Amino acid sequence: MARKESLTLPEVNFSDEGPIRHLHLDSIWIQGSMLVDAPTVLVHEYIQRMMAWLLFVDPETVPQRQALQLGLGAASLTKFCHKVVRMKTTAIELNPQVVAACRGWFKLPQDDKRLQVVLADAEQEIKQARWQGVVDALQVDLYDQEAAGPVLDSAEFYADCRKVLTEEGCMTVNLFGRSSSFQRSVDNMAAAFGKDALWAFKATREGNTVVLAQRTPTRPTRSVLMARADTIQRQWGLPADKWVRVFKPVTP
Repeated sequence: MARKESLTLPEVNFSDEGPIRHLHLDSIWIQGSMLVDAPTVLVHEYIQRMMAWLLFVDPETVPQRQALQLGLGAASLTKFCHKVVRMKTTAIELNPQVVAACRGWFKLPQDDKRLQVVLADAEQEIKQARWQGVVDALQVDLYDQEAAGPVLDSAEFYADCRKVLTEEGCMTVNLFGRSSSFQRSVDNMAAAFGKDALWAFKATREGNTVVLAQRTPTRPTRSVLMARADTIQRQWGLPADKWVRVFKPVTP
């Protein structure tokens, strides 16, 4: 959940579907999910792909890096980065009900030395000096209860996102919506990062497309990507070998 022009925030609730619990923001749209008996598993394919920045860093350095999520959702990425990958992890969320729901229904731990949930407007918070140039993995998943398109999606917003990244840092963005806004979103990212900095997955069956933007553009060889994918799969259980097959640079 991110900034709304109105101060009225949607009610938060959940539904159970067999072994899976879903988070909703006053609508039928699913804002995140959790396996009740395995709360750190990333349920949805697009959420797994939000971790594709791992392909661009030395796996041994990951625990020393900083992850930042814009939009808490069901806290899937926050829990995974904190408890599985064991990074220093911060999530920025506007709606206090979402934070309470994640702590009460989705097994989000309390804050500690490596985990922090900041109740704030993501658009304003990332402009703060403490975030400039320190984030290695910026994961952006900002939707309201209508799920019609990203709430924050301008070239200016993506320029602010780029400023928080380290030289090796990457941003991953979930693009989904009933309106056809994908190309506009990609164009805005390209304006902020440069076209040679963008990579994109093919869309999932559900219609989610994850786009990755590098602070410093690189073009790792396929052999390097495959070697890192193998490590990612063995170490953290993510289907990274499949990522390499459906993940390509965005061509102008």
